[in-house]
Amino acid sequence: MAKKERKSPDEMSFLDHLEELRWHLVRSTLAVVIIACVAFVFRGFIFDTILFGPKNMDFPTYQFFCNIGKFFGVDSEFCGDTIPFTIQSRLMAGQFSAHIWTSIWAGVILGFPYILWELWKFISPGLYENERKHSRGFIITASGLFFLGVLFGYYIVAPLSINFLGSYQVSKEVLNEIDLASYIGTVRASVIACGIMFELPIVIFFLTKVGLVTPEILKKYRKIALVIILILSAIITPPDVTSQIIVCIPVLILYQVSIFISRMVVKQEAKKEKARKNAK
Repeated sequence: MAKKERKSPDEMSFLDHLEELRWHLVRSTLAVVIIACVAFVFRGFIFDTILFGPKNMDFPTYQFFCNIGKFFGVDSEFCGDTIPFTIQSRLMAGQFSAHIWTSIWAGVILGFPYILWELWKFISPGLYENERKHSRGFIITASGLFFLGVLFGYYIVAPLSINFLGSYQVSKEVLNEIDLASYIGTVRASVIACGIMFELPIVIFFLTKVGLVTPEILKKYRKIALVIILILSAIITPPDVTSQIIVCIPVLILYQVSIFISRMVVKQEAKKEKARKNAK
């Protein structure tokens, strides 16, 4: 029996597109499940080393800020022995549920490049040939920015949040006994939120491509963007000025980079338009 030829995007019906999307989603889900199974097996490394790392005062971030404080002769809270809180599980299936969901999220984070690749394969047939040539660069850039954001969230946002919230007390009568799900949720939110925020240049690139954003608009609304960035920083970080500034700085840099990218896209589109007119 002859192999069924793949239809071109122009020949495909709405149901054909849905079928194509379904298989991309199936393959992406399968990749996440496989990685999640591997993460499930390496429970000790995932929990004791990765997740509970920011709970210990020998974590690299605390040592870095402690050394900075010593250099300037300032007493730092990052030089303590322990963070005064304990982690507990109050539900019968709490630890098992945390194990399952942590493995799944590990699969999503580590499988992000493949998920992005499957998404790109679904979109790319509708693009021009010269746009498809840049697919490899897009996957690498988007994945690199995402993992850079993940590292920033893990080594900066998560430790600052855990150190501040874990040691904060309204009274000596109240002990900080943090639920396992709450602790994991704090780390997960910090990591994923930063990973998504670091995709800003990619988002601006595509918005400029479709004509929804221009460099002039980005410059005009820079002050509004700054307020939004401050609000987002306040949401994902503890309510102290230092942490918010630390988070704001890289996002502001990414916003400036996005303006530059938007300007480059506009120039390229203008050249293409000029070339088309000259060809006529």
